[in-house]
Amino acid sequence: MQNDIPALEITPERLYLSRRQFMRGAGALAASALLTACGVPTPTPAPTAPPAPTAPPAPASRAAPPTQVASGADELGDKWTPFDVVTNYNNYYEFSLDKEPVAQAARNFKTTPWTVHVGGLVNKPRAFTLDELLQFPHTERIYRLRCVEAWSMVVPWNGFPLAQLLAQVEPLAQAKYVRFETLLDPAQMPGQRDKYFKWPYVEGLRLDEAMHDLTILATGLYGKPLPPQDGAPLRLVVPWKYGFKYVKSIVKIDLVEDAPVSFWMTSSPTEYGFYANVNPEVSHPRWSQATERRIGETSRRKTLPFNGYAEQVAALYQGMDLRKFF
Repeated sequence: MQNDIPALEITPERLYLSRRQFMRGAGALAASALLTACGVPTPTPAPTAPPAPTAPPAPASRAAPPTQVASGADELGDKWTPFDVVTNYNNYYEFSLDKEPVAQAARNFKTTPWTVHVGGLVNKPRAFTLDELLQFPHTERIYRLRCVEAWSMVVPWNGFPLAQLLAQVEPLAQAKYVRFETLLDPAQMPGQRDKYFKWPYVEGLRLDEAMHDLTILATGLYGKPLPPQDGAPLRLVVPWKYGFKYVKSIVKIDLVEDAPVSFWMTSSPTEYGFYANVNPEVSHPRWSQATERRIGETSRRKTLPFNGYAEQVAALYQGMDLRKFF
């Protein structure tokens, strides 16, 4: 049975599996049966979408980004989540499996100097320094963030469209996907000493998703530089996808021909797929995705398809079975 459970009560998959193994060894049959009542999902299918274009569609072929307002709310009128919450309620397993300790664990994380290597199937591979990335024309994007754990926020990000960066390196015709990789530095990121996970954190997008105007590289939030606990100095933001796609502290971006195998596809392949589009009609194997808990609110609200950005992005998936490609 799938439930709308509070985010604080969600057990990370690695701990969930460890407890199951312990109980099997101890012969705790009843407790084991309770945990497995969530059911075993079918394996995640490999993405087999049609090849992505090597350039974004013409502006006339897609809806414009949602209009933002300057009154502390998104285009739907939802208020921004308080700064102190956004910077102290973080999923960042490189530092901690729990949310609240992340800010403290990341407080001394060094973000300068920083270099992002962009290459793979491109004409002009290049290494960008942080100073060079900050020279891209920045804008504020007020986006809803929907976590796969069924909680959500509204965050005013500062950043620039990923398409601008990719244009600098000129993707080749063979490039169909974009692979992102976070920093691997166990000395600074103690969570990376955990041998259960395969580090570094890797994520991926189809090229047309990456080139869409809603997809940004964020360097700040609330008009301030991005804090370490929120992915400084550079993180991906794709507002129509679940938050685990938002790879943080990026050091490498490669254009590739085949779909990347992401961190969570490796760690829990029966629970997390490549696309990770917000879809209230497709439940997580252990809980429903039909509703969400907006941080700071006591009641739940209905989750919107594509997190409310369907007008802008639904055409990217025309003809695809969104129950299969999740």
